[in-house]
Parts: sequence; C-alpha cells; structure tokens
Amino acid sequence: MTFPTPSTPNDAPLVIVVDDDLSMREALSSLIRSAGLRVETWASAAEFLDRLQRPVNCPISGPACLVLDVRMPGMGGLELQQRLAERSGRPWPIVFITGHGDIPMTVRAMRAGAIEFLPKPFSDQDLLGAIDLALAQARSAQHDEAARQSVQARFDTLTPREREVLLLMVQGLRNKLTADRLGISEVTVKVHRHHVMEKMRASSLPMLVDMVDRLGLRGGAGAGG
Repeated sequence: MTFPTPSTPNDAPLVIVVDDDLSMREALSSLIRSAGLRVETWASAAEFLDRLQRPVNCPISGPACLVLDVRMPGMGGLELQQRLAERSGRPWPIVFITGHGDIPMTVRAMRAGAIEFLPKPFSDQDLLGAIDLALAQARSAQHDEAARQSVQARFDTLTPREREVLLLMVQGLRNKLTADRLGISEVTVKVHRHHVMEKMRASSLPMLVDMVDRLGLRGGAGAGG
C-alpha cells in the first residue's frame, strides 16, 4: 500500500490503483504522479475495501477515480466494482486494465459504469487519457452531489404543510385544487406557495421542479434529510 507523497499537492485529484502485481503498481504510480496527480496503490480489493472502512487517517476528498486490474487473487476488479456501487449507490469512475480481457467481460464492466477497459500492454497516453475522463466524471458527480445537498438543506427548512404544497405545485395543481386537496383556503395556499418559493430560492416553477427532481421527490412523499 502506498499513500500520496508530501510532494504531491493535497488538493490534486486522487487516483487509486488496485493491482496484485507490485511492478505494475510501481510503474503506474510513477506515471500517474508524473501527471501531477495523487496516488494510492493497493495490492488487493480486500485491502482497499478495508481502507474505506477506516477513512479517518486519510479520508478520500475531492475528485477520485480507480484503476483496477480485472483478475486478482480473491476478489477481482469486476466484483470490487459491484461492491463499491452497492456501498455508494452509484458507480465509481473506474478504468479497468487487464491482460486477460474478453468481450463479455468488457461489456459487463462498461454497463456497470466503467470509463474504459484497457488491455495490457497499453500506452501511457491511453491510460492517462482514460484517467482524465474518469476524473472529469468524478468532478461532475461531486458538483451534482453538492448541488443536491444544497437543495436538501433548503427543503429541510420547509414546514410539513409547505412540503405538501410544494409537491402539489410541481404536479401542476392550481391554488383552488391544492386548497381542496389539503382542506385549506386559497389564500392560505398562496401564502404557503410564496414561502416555498422563498425558502427554496426558486425564481420560477420550472426551477422548483428541477430541485424536486434532484431530490427524487416527484410523485412521492415529502421526506428528506
């Protein structure tokens, strides 16, 4: 196992290499560092999963991606890909490398969200290009999650009644129908709608709909948090 060296900027993107071949880990680590990226190397999928269980000493922050060998003793790269997706609820950006790949294996990896599947031997340029794509996806996912958390924080400030009004608003119900549905007056509905727009910082109904979609609440109950 190798953690980032002090010479690498702490805010540089992180590339995590999991490969049972020591010489391959060392070569990949050197190449990736030469591109100005942080690197962690692990000899097995089990060791990396154990690292995720104990992130206190060196938490993963900022954009990160994985470079995984497909075939390793014990848990292989494809199984690790599945385990990580189950843990996080979304696919990690992964670049697979292998000396024993085939078409079904490649299809399985790509369908599960892999960025690239590189057969050994591969060129430095091909690997670094695939890593660039993986880190771009990681940055995008990080941005989306930050936006979702911001919307969630606003949603959490709504009262239970305001949440009910919000969900009826994005369904397109007018004030009268909303009032009938909730058993309140139209005037009260208008007050709640104003509060919803203000607290959610939405300047239009389409913007509000987009926020609700980010939280996955359309057609559902107003839970959150």
